[in-house]
Amino acid sequence: FRPQEPCMTRYAMITGASSGLGLALAEALARRGRNLILVARHRETLEPVAIELAQRFGVEVLLRACDLSQPLRLSGFVLELEEGERRIDLLVNCAGHRTYGPFLAHEWADEQDLLEVNVLALSRLCHAIGNLMAVQGGGQILNVAGLAGVAPGPWMATYAASKAYVMNFSQALREELKPTGIKVSVLCPGPVRSSRRRIARLEGKSRCLSPEEVALYTVRALARNRALILPGRRNRWLAIAPRLLPNWLVRKLAGVIHRRYCPAGME
Repeated sequence: FRPQEPCMTRYAMITGASSGLGLALAEALARRGRNLILVARHRETLEPVAIELAQRFGVEVLLRACDLSQPLRLSGFVLELEEGERRIDLLVNCAGHRTYGPFLAHEWADEQDLLEVNVLALSRLCHAIGNLMAVQGGGQILNVAGLAGVAPGPWMATYAASKAYVMNFSQALREELKPTGIKVSVLCPGPVRSSRRRIARLEGKSRCLSPEEVALYTVRALARNRALILPGRRNRWLAIAPRLLPNWLVRKLAGVIHRRYCPAGME
């Protein structure tokens, strides 16, 4: 998107908005009358989403194709945001990468892409848009972490570590940014039902909430300014459990679970 004239309309910006939880959050916000800026890697997947949401809910929907794993492209996007006139009062960092399997067996490029998106891009957007929000007098940031971040994650080591970063970073920002009027929340949805077969074993219907259910719970929690958003009673228990067990046992259990439910052929 390229702002052409000053505009004080407020927008919610969502990364990873072309599918899954990001798309569900975009729809839940549009249903409540929020204008949107949708961000994802591929324009061809974003365009039909933007058109449908605008037509269904009568909101303005802008889109920006940006590969957040590419630092130069991210820098260009951030510059557009900083020089633009559109006011973002809600940032949703939902974009994320995930890898499975033994750390040493992965190509380093895949691990680097994961860290660029899950850690560096998320932090960069919080910094850039957080500064814009501070000038505007406030706003709200939602970072999507996950239950993988509450414990070490053998066979998902980099992913789990990146989500632990998101959880701690978000809670620290919440305290720091209170005086500026910026509210920060972190969402830990647990496994979410997906059409991707590669994680189908972990996403049995009896175990996982749908993206739409998580999104509905999340927008309600945001309205109440919840610091930590944990949809579902089962997920709340899973978030607490690692604190009650010795660390060595947590590592062992996490490793067993990840090996059991990893995609076929990972072992």
